[in-house]
Amino acid sequence: MLPTFVIGLREGLEAALIVGIVAAFMVRNGRTKEMWALWTGVGLGVLLCVSGGVALRIAERNLPQKQQEGLETVVGLIAVAFVTWMILWMRNHARELKGELEANAAAALATGSAWALVLMAFLAVLREGFETAVFLLAILQSSTNATSSLIGAVLGIIVAVVIGYGIYRGGVKINMARFFKLTGIVLVVVAAGLLATAAHTAHEAGWLNSLQGQALNMQWVVDPGSVRAALLTGMFGLQPRPVWAEVIVWLAYAIPMLIIVIVPPRSASKQKQPSITTTPASVGS
Repeated sequence: MLPTFVIGLREGLEAALIVGIVAAFMVRNGRTKEMWALWTGVGLGVLLCVSGGVALRIAERNLPQKQQEGLETVVGLIAVAFVTWMILWMRNHARELKGELEANAAAALATGSAWALVLMAFLAVLREGFETAVFLLAILQSSTNATSSLIGAVLGIIVAVVIGYGIYRGGVKINMARFFKLTGIVLVVVAAGLLATAAHTAHEAGWLNSLQGQALNMQWVVDPGSVRAALLTGMFGLQPRPVWAEVIVWLAYAIPMLIIVIVPPRSASKQKQPSITTTPASVGS
């Protein structure tokens, strides 16, 4: 549940911030009549993301076992690529996010067409939502309790929406730099586990047949059937007897990515990141 909760919280809050910044900009500029266009775009984006995730899940279940393992490998690799891109993008562009979004909203309003706002909101939600759908699907494929994982994701999204609304209304103060760093660390560990799982499913699919010798015996830590094992397997991707391929890809991904997340960008290291404090209808000010 914890990995999916963090995913839902992180992605949900990113989407909430994007929508909130645009909505606040529209309110400040007296364009509340076009607000329906913003929410239409949000609704369409959510609908398409949910539909895509369900379609992938159904397609996977209807495949033969070996093809299922292959699809799980591909989905896992795509999920790792998405989360890596997301972490790197937010690390380098979080400080300019508000300005870029407001400039895009101003350009959309200048055209006089509400459909420009629909497209803008749709693409913003689609990006975050599709990343979430693929990442959650990869987690569910390796989870022993799909219901718990789904509940965690839903709770994370709900908390993200509440926080996003609180920021929009001015009642919540949050240090976004610290938030993205802490959640980034968790996501790196989860992504490393997904990469190790992808190495395992690639072997099951017949795609990876080297480095299959047992590297470690971790049954003393990952006791099958225990709550601790469920947490370590779901969170870190640890297996009782990991093979060399799984250990190598886990370390090769986790170590450099953790360094990237923990060490601030050079431009930001000279200037402390501000907390986001807002007044009503002034997200990110």
